[in-house]
Amino acid sequence: MHIVDPAPLYPHHLATLRARADEALARSGHDHLLIPSGRRHYQLFDDRDYPFAVNPHFKHWLPLTRVTDSWLAYTPGQRPKLVYLQPFDYWHVVPDAPSGWWVEHVDVHVIRTPEEALPLLPGPAARCAILGEANSALGDYVPNNPAAALDYLHYQRSYKTPYEIALMRVAQRKAAHAHRAAERAFRAGAGEFDIHMAYCEAARQDATEVPYQNIVALNTHGAVLHYTELDRDPPAHSLSFLIDAGASHCGYAADITRTYAADRGSEFQAMIDAVDAAQQAMCAGVRAGVDYRQLHVDAHLSLMGILKDFGVLKASPEAALATGVSAAFFPHGLGHPIGLQVHDVAGFAASDRGGTIARPEGHPYLRMTRVLEPGMVVTIEPGLYFIDMLLDEVRKNGHAASVDWARVDEFRPYGGIRIEDEVLCTDGAADNLTRPAFA
Repeated sequence: MHIVDPAPLYPHHLATLRARADEALARSGHDHLLIPSGRRHYQLFDDRDYPFAVNPHFKHWLPLTRVTDSWLAYTPGQRPKLVYLQPFDYWHVVPDAPSGWWVEHVDVHVIRTPEEALPLLPGPAARCAILGEANSALGDYVPNNPAAALDYLHYQRSYKTPYEIALMRVAQRKAAHAHRAAERAFRAGAGEFDIHMAYCEAARQDATEVPYQNIVALNTHGAVLHYTELDRDPPAHSLSFLIDAGASHCGYAADITRTYAADRGSEFQAMIDAVDAAQQAMCAGVRAGVDYRQLHVDAHLSLMGILKDFGVLKASPEAALATGVSAAFFPHGLGHPIGLQVHDVAGFAASDRGGTIARPEGHPYLRMTRVLEPGMVVTIEPGLYFIDMLLDEVRKNGHAASVDWARVDEFRPYGGIRIEDEVLCTDGAADNLTRPAFA
């Protein structure tokens, strides 16, 4: 997989963010943009802090994910300013001095205490659009998160710059390498916890660094969509393995899912292969001008066709969709925007001035309803599951005749199947960011 150097791409990225900031400030009626990196959160009645999560707006400008109590300040017509906390501290590791491809493009001011930022921030505070959490407040500089600015900036974040795509490709490569290690551990007989550890070791990221909690599910655990329990002991017989796990790079997330059968010659493996082929066709459908809602509905029909081919579904795919039976087997959305956040912002945005685009009726968990445009990156993650509580609803709703329950019983021990890639919408063919990382 060819990796692009982000250094020559960063100036264009920064120019894009400055132009967006200019417009956001004009719309919100402010003179300056301030973005605090964030402050640590502490557990109730304790002195232990939660894992730090940087403000996504902060890491959009700078590839910094671990610095607290720092600020990005921007005034139209001026260079961005970074107020960077490098405290005197013998309890914790002090952040290194700023370095890298971005430093020459930003004015850096190092401070030793959070309060030293005050004279370096533009003012008055009332004239600043301050994007951040409430606990990032410093003196009069209290995050106000003006809606007009956020609506515009979140909407524009949907269009990734070449710099962002380059970083996302690296995150894909890290995650794919770890997925390979996890599959090897599964085939060697490891349990969920040890597979998880093998994944983190290969990714070189621990549970606080990966972009979300790893889903490592053996057998029927694959029927729990967000299964994160991680049994310590391997099951007596591992039939199947579903892993939904990512990696981070400079603040950008990868989100990949794969499913494996222990017996490569089994009927369940054949079903995995069918879902994989269907998923690749769905990925190819990520084209400019395509309504993501229609991709989701079409995915239902495609997946129900697979269940029909395997004798699980007796009704037609169209009937299963119309009656809600398809939602029992495919209960989540086809995917979501991804970038600085795993579930990136503005998936429902009607425009850069606010408003939302509704989900299709009967599909409450879809996380993306916009028409695809060049620069957007979305996940494509169809799934088929055998979830008892949802299948019970099929019976209760009077649609039991739509399903061959004996076939359901045959597949139930395997839990489910999910395949997930990230796809870039371009002016032409879809650009799958994930598959080359496995090559």
